[in-house]
Amino acid sequence: MTNGLRMLPAALLAIAATGSAQPPPQKFDSNRAWEHLRRLVAVGPRPAGSPAIAQSRTYIKAELAASGVPVVEQAWDDQTPIGNVHLVNLVATIPGSSKDRIVVSGHYDTKLFREFRFVGADDGGSSAAFLIELARVLKSSRNPLTMELLFLDGEEARLPEWNGNDNTYGSRHYVEVAKRDGSLAGLKAMVLVDMIADRNLRIKRDANSTRWLTDIIWDTARRLHLDAYFAPAMTPIEDDHMPFLAAGVPSVDIIDLEYEAWHTPQDTLDAVSARSLQVVGDVVVAALPEIQKRLASQAR
Repeated sequence: MTNGLRMLPAALLAIAATGSAQPPPQKFDSNRAWEHLRRLVAVGPRPAGSPAIAQSRTYIKAELAASGVPVVEQAWDDQTPIGNVHLVNLVATIPGSSKDRIVVSGHYDTKLFREFRFVGADDGGSSAAFLIELARVLKSSRNPLTMELLFLDGEEARLPEWNGNDNTYGSRHYVEVAKRDGSLAGLKAMVLVDMIADRNLRIKRDANSTRWLTDIIWDTARRLHLDAYFAPAMTPIEDDHMPFLAAGVPSVDIIDLEYEAWHTPQDTLDAVSARSLQVVGDVVVAALPEIQKRLASQAR
């Protein structure tokens, strides 16, 4: 008598062994990310504390809920050079086999300009749209570590120039809270995305970022034949990763600072590209398992 299990296709054998079929991991879809970006830009200028950024939060939370990813608000009031501002970080969590976590973050506020209309397609829009789509992708895969998608408020300076503590309000607050409640110990690495949709994408290595994390990102780009977009040149960058680095968290900043429309009225959908979102999405999705392997080897 023939053993029936031997007659089953390999996929059905896996189902028989586990009791359920595991869906294949999703791929990053720049068309979905572009639609999120389009919807966010349509809201208009979204500076911290504005009704428009509250509208953006409503959209982000609804899209995360549609992907089955729970999100909580981390709200507080902060003093800025132009007065008190209400800020809100959004923390979306995808549980892994371990409670230790990797944070992938980006800001969703736009810089406050009174002299012109600034919709921040790349600067504020691209990172938020990227994280919404990344949540959908990571939700479909099994991750050894918990994945946390962190939408940061208040990255932009309230005054025209970036000086002192008039910047990175959301990242500084997140790190301070994590120190107080003890959750910082479980934060093993942080990947920051900022301004990643430039039509002429060229991302330099950040001299302030953790070397091994930077190497994994750039090596992954090379492996995927996307290294034309990830330049070997190095430059020091101050961004939302700095409070994490100061707290001892390995961190890397993925940012294109050569964006010609940066902080101008021309930072619109015409200046950005779904292809650039796809490039960064493919690299980050492929790099995250390598980051987890590195962290596992360090733990041993």
